Amino acid sequence: MSSLALKTEILERKKWFWAYVFIAPACLLILSFNLIPLFASFGVSTLNMQISFAEASFIGLGNFRDALADWRFLNGLKVTLRWTFTEVPVQMVVGLTLSAILAKNSLSNRIFRAIYFIPIVCSATAIGVMFQIILHSSIGIYPYWLRLLGFGRVSLLTEPATALTTVVFVAVWRNFGISTIILIAAMQNVPKDYYDAAETLGASKIRQFFQITLPTIMPSFWFLLMTRVIGSLQVFDLIYTLTGGGPNFTTETLVSYVYAQAFRPSAGTRMGYATAMSQFLFVIIMTITLIQYTIMRRTED
Repeated sequence: MSSLALKTEILERKKWFWAYVFIAPACLLILSFNLIPLFASFGVSTLNMQISFAEASFIGLGNFRDALADWRFLNGLKVTLRWTFTEVPVQMVVGLTLSAILAKNSLSNRIFRAIYFIPIVCSATAIGVMFQIILHSSIGIYPYWLRLLGFGRVSLLTEPATALTTVVFVAVWRNFGISTIILIAAMQNVPKDYYDAAETLGASKIRQFFQITLPTIMPSFWFLLMTRVIGSLQVFDLIYTLTGGGPNFTTETLVSYVYAQAFRPSAGTRMGYATAMSQFLFVIIMTITLIQYTIMRRTED
């Protein structure tokens, strides 16, 4: 081997060595806080144990069988799916509509973008507490206005018929800003030549939106849709602060029930059982994500 080839090989090896050195911290964090806990949770789900790890005993698939026969688990799964397939479409439609309106870089549009993004940077817990006060049947401003209009005493958060819809509204109010900003960024990257050619051919603004803008921003749209669905399936903070899962478990999502089983002393802190229910949620999220990814690839093709 010539000296030049040897030097080239040494430089190439050094390049790969330093590349691995730089990605090692990120890989270590992923291994420590994602992969190891994920595989450890499969083991915990086969145990009958409390949060203190006292008197843990192996029961195999017993926790999974108990979950499938638990009406609160099935109710939490139903509420979670209802929440996801209501909150995500509404949020995406609102974000897409506003992004089309605010895509131009005028001063007023930039001001509205900043205003709409403010709820995203606020704590979900603080927003939940704020809306709990605003919507309170006795001291809330909105129920007070409804009473003035002759609707009587309105209990938006304590009535089974309205509680879930109200919490979904709060979630959309908090989250539509991130959808709007991401879609605006995607729309601003659409080449202006496309619109110029469409105007030359006499295409209307609506036709330009559906035949140029929407197909071009589909990669961003699918990314946003997948992340929003994953987040909605794991919703907890707004539910916990607004309703606590009530009334009569009509707003208790799967994560809320997992939390109650794992960390509330009144439930006996069944850590193994809570982990088994988390495995069901993991499979559901993975399945829905793979379906979305497959549809996204086919749509791009």
